Amino acid sequence: MSIAATISDTRTAGSKMRSIVFASSVGTIIEWYDFLIYATAAALVFNKAFFPTIDPLAGTLAALGTYAVGFLARPLGGALFGHFGDRLGRKSMLVLTMFIMGLSTFCIGLLPNYASIGVLAPILLILLRIVQGIGLGGEWGGASLMVIEHSPADKRGFYGSFVQIGFPIGLVLATLVFALATKLPEADFQSWGWRIPFLASIVLLALGTFIRSRIPETPVFERMKATDSFSKNPVAEVVGKNFKTFLIAVGLKLSEVSWVYMLTVFVVVYATTKLALPKQLLLDSVMYAALFELVTLPMFGWLSDKIGRRPLFILGAIFTMAFAFPLFWMLETKSVAMVTAAIIIAMNFGHGMMFGLESTYFPELFGPRVRYSGASFGFQVAAAIGGGFSPIIATALVGYFGGTAGVSVMMIGIALITLWAALAARETKDDALIG
Repeated sequence: MSIAATISDTRTAGSKMRSIVFASSVGTIIEWYDFLIYATAAALVFNKAFFPTIDPLAGTLAALGTYAVGFLARPLGGALFGHFGDRLGRKSMLVLTMFIMGLSTFCIGLLPNYASIGVLAPILLILLRIVQGIGLGGEWGGASLMVIEHSPADKRGFYGSFVQIGFPIGLVLATLVFALATKLPEADFQSWGWRIPFLASIVLLALGTFIRSRIPETPVFERMKATDSFSKNPVAEVVGKNFKTFLIAVGLKLSEVSWVYMLTVFVVVYATTKLALPKQLLLDSVMYAALFELVTLPMFGWLSDKIGRRPLFILGAIFTMAFAFPLFWMLETKSVAMVTAAIIIAMNFGHGMMFGLESTYFPELFGPRVRYSGASFGFQVAAAIGGGFSPIIATALVGYFGGTAGVSVMMIGIALITLWAALAARETKDDALIG
């Protein structure tokens, strides 16, 4: 083959890879935007809109409870779409999960509040949140596999990190839209302004569906189809034959997901209610932290291709333990600079250092027959435990006992679990994806 032909093939492969990464990332941005606007609304609005008949603390806990329901639904989505993703293909599940997620989010924006339809309002809110969680639970694994199963072996960590960029971009979009909405008079914001971010998601849904429909199935799945090497029950195989690996995946995820939702949900509630800090300061700080992750996530992904996945997880867990108390000390200064710095540092090193690798590391831990199910189910079970309950437990600890020492101790304990998982996990950066 001539040099010119080789260069042409390289350019074609590079262009195809960029298209796949872009399509997967755009879809993930939309999914996370949908999921995260709910978190912000739960912290700022839903206690009054859907639970107005109980005292403020109980109303806040109830609103965060509906938020947690979405996390409990995520393992169901991971198992359900993981099963079909391992048997029918990665691509078809990507489009389906996006529809489920986007439509449920749009419907939340149309939902009447408690004053209009009474107890039916929170019931419908919970049902839509469950559907939303199921959609997200299946989406992440498919997007991750779509990228890494197309990637060159020595760049899987780097390319895989772009799937994770969907989280900070979705967070920035959600924060920006809510920041604009909160500029409305308080009565208008509480009445109808909070609905705008939910209704706007329908535009993103149409865009994401168009882009994702144009990408090809992965070569790993095509080889499985050619050899008819599918698992009859991928989820059962994960839990039965790969149980230790499944537990390791759950443990690896637990600390960073607890940490990031503490920052984006609990800290917003705590800082605005207990420290009387402006909502806008917290929203801006979270947005700046997410913008930094646009750089740090690919950086950590690239670094994992050089030194491995395990060392970064170990460092991330150690950082979380070391920063669990300083985080709140910095918040309690009430200084704009200190509050902003605290959230930026905490998110990028307690979350980004580990989160940036997960779309690569988790699928690498499992064989091709059960990769969608194993990666998705492990990821989402940990998200349900850590992301769903940590903000509620932390809010209850502060509300009923005062102070944040108990919250810091809780986060250190969770980080110890992740540290154990990282030490027990094998390194995968040089493993082949087709066994």
